[in-house]
Amino acid sequence: MERIVTGMSIDEVLKTMRGHEGYYITNTARDLSQSDFKNRILLHTDLLAAPAREKANYFSLEITGGASVHVDILRKQVDPFLKLELLREQMPNTMFQTLCRGVNLFGYRPYPQNVIRLAVREFAKYVDVWRVFDFMNHIPNMLAVFEEVQKAGKILEPCVCFSTGPEHTDDFYVKKVGEILEVTGDEILLCIKNHGGLGTPRRIGQLVAAIKDSYPDIVIHYHGHNTDGNDVGRISAAVKNGAKIIDAADHSFTGYYGPPPILSVIHDLREEGYEPVGINESAIIETSEVLRSEREHYEYFESQFKGFSPTVQIHKLPGGAMGSSFEQAVKGDFLDKMPEILHDELPQVQKELGNYWSVTPGSQILWTTAVNNVLDGDRYGNPTGDLKNLLLGKYGPFPFYQPPDWIYEKVFGADWKKILEEQGGLEEIEDIDIEKERAALAKRLGYEPTEQQLVTYLQHPNDAVEFFKFEEKFGKVYVLPPSILMRRGGFKLGETLQFKDHNGKEHVIEIGPKQKSEDGKWEVYLNVDHHERQYSFQEVVQGSVAQEAQLSKEEVEDLAKAGDVRAPFKANVCEISVEEGQDVKVGDRLAMVEAMKMQTPVDSVVNGKVEKIFTELGRALNVGDKMIKIKVDEG
Repeated sequence: MERIVTGMSIDEVLKTMRGHEGYYITNTARDLSQSDFKNRILLHTDLLAAPAREKANYFSLEITGGASVHVDILRKQVDPFLKLELLREQMPNTMFQTLCRGVNLFGYRPYPQNVIRLAVREFAKYVDVWRVFDFMNHIPNMLAVFEEVQKAGKILEPCVCFSTGPEHTDDFYVKKVGEILEVTGDEILLCIKNHGGLGTPRRIGQLVAAIKDSYPDIVIHYHGHNTDGNDVGRISAAVKNGAKIIDAADHSFTGYYGPPPILSVIHDLREEGYEPVGINESAIIETSEVLRSEREHYEYFESQFKGFSPTVQIHKLPGGAMGSSFEQAVKGDFLDKMPEILHDELPQVQKELGNYWSVTPGSQILWTTAVNNVLDGDRYGNPTGDLKNLLLGKYGPFPFYQPPDWIYEKVFGADWKKILEEQGGLEEIEDIDIEKERAALAKRLGYEPTEQQLVTYLQHPNDAVEFFKFEEKFGKVYVLPPSILMRRGGFKLGETLQFKDHNGKEHVIEIGPKQKSEDGKWEVYLNVDHHERQYSFQEVVQGSVAQEAQLSKEEVEDLAKAGDVRAPFKANVCEISVEEGQDVKVGDRLAMVEAMKMQTPVDSVVNGKVEKIFTELGRALNVGDKMIKIKVDEG
C-alpha cells in the first residue's frame, strides 16, 4: 500500500485512491473541537496527540480553518500559522486539511479578491487539502479560492452543501456538481458537506449514487455530523454507494454535535465488507488514550444541552453552531427560550428565507434572526446588516425562491422595492490597498508585521492586533496545558504549578504576591522555571460607574433623530467610520457593531457634524450606551 502523504499532487492522490478498493479516513479534529467544545481544544492537546495521529495513516487531518483561525487568536492565544508549523514538525507525512468558506475565507463576510488570494497563498504553504464551500452553493463565490489552491499545486475539494426539503433533489445537486467541474476540471475531490447531519442513511446513499451515475470517476468525500446519533449509518450508506473518503474523529473526545467515532465507523463498515486503506487501528486507540485525560479540562466548553438531538432534522442548525448557540443563550440569559427558538421559530425562518443551507455565515443569519424574533416579540423588526445583505442578494441569488414581500417591507420599509432595485444584487468588492493596510498594522503594532500577521489582520483586524500585543507582552502561551490555561477560579498566593509541555519538558510556576502601584496598576509576581517575572495590570472596577437605565428600541431611535446615537442592542464595536469634526449626511455609516458574529451598521439619520465619539474599537456596549454625538444642522 502506498500511503498518501503531504506533497503529493492531485494526480498522484487520485491514481492512488482509484487503485484501491477500500475507503480512506479524514480525522476531523478541527470540526470536533468546533462542534463539541466551542473551538477551545488547545494546540498543547493536539501536539500531545500528534505522534499517534501521524502513525494512524489517515488520508488527512483537518486541523485548521472554519472558525478556528479566529478563535485561535481570540480565545486560545496561539498564532494559527505557528500551530501548523509545530504540528508539521510532529507529523511530517500526514496531509493537513482546512475548511474554507470561499469568499468569506475564515471569517463571516465577503473579502476583497486580493485579500482572498493573499490568504490562500500563505496558508497553502502549510495546508494540503482545501475543502471549500459557499453557504448559497453559489460557484462564483468560490472561484478565487479554487484558482489559488490549484495554482499552489494543492488538493482542491469543492463542496456541495446538503440539506433537506422538496427543493433539495438529486437533480439539483448533480447539476451543481456539473457547474463545479466546468470551472475546476476533473482533477478534484468532491465533498458532500452534510454540516447539520441531515437526512437518513438511505437519502445520503441515493445522493452519492446519483452523482456517481453521472460522474463515475469522481472521488467523493462524505462529511457529516452526528447530532442525531445517526451519522455512522449515513457514512456506511455513502461508502456502499461509492464514496471514497469519510470523516470521523477520536472516540475519547467525541460528543453530540460533531463527527462520530472513527473506530465505530471502521467496525460498522467491516461487517459490510469494506476496509479502510492503510489504517493503523492501534494508533487510533493510542490517540484516544493520550487524549482521554485531557477531556476533563474542557468540560466547561461542552454544550449545556446533553444528549443527541434528532430534532436537528427540524431546525437544521449545523454541529459547529450548536455549541456556540447554547453559549450565546447562557450569556444572553435566554437559555429557557431555546426550545421555542430551535423547534418553532428557526424552522419557520428557514422556510421564509428560502430554505437555503444553514452553514456559516448563513446559519448565523438564520439563527440571529430567529433569536431576535423571539426575544423582541417583533418578527423581522430588528434586522441585522447581514440579514439586509442577504435579502439584497449580496451573498448570491436565492437558489429556490425569494422570501415573501412582507419580509422585505418589514426590513426595509415602504420603499423596499425601490431599495431592492437600486441596491440589490451581487456587487464586486473592490480590492483594498494591501500596502496601506500593512502600514496601518505597523503603526498599531510599532513594528513591521510579518506576511502571516498581515493575513491574520486582514481577516480579523481588531482581534488580531489585540492578540499580537498580548503575545508581545506575555510571550507564547501554547506551552500551557488546559489544566492551567483553562482553569477556573484563579490561583492562590504561594501555589506551585507543575506541568510538562508537549515535548515532555518539566516546568514550574510559583504564584507570587501582588501589590498596587502608585499609578493604580496591580503588579503581579510569578516565578517561572525559577526566573522571576513581573506583570502589570490595570484593575477593572466592576460597578464603579453608574449604569444608565436600558433604553427601549423606540427611545434609541428618537435620540438618534436628535443626534444622540446610542447602541441599538448589546454588541461590540468593530468599526468606527467617522472622526470628530466630520460632516455627515443621512444614511452615512457612523460605526459598525457586532453581535453573535453578525455585523450591523449604525447609520446617521440626520445631517450634521460629529461632535464627540464616546466609544472605541472593541468596546462592549449595552442597549442605549452612548456612541456618537452629532450636532444637527438646523433647517
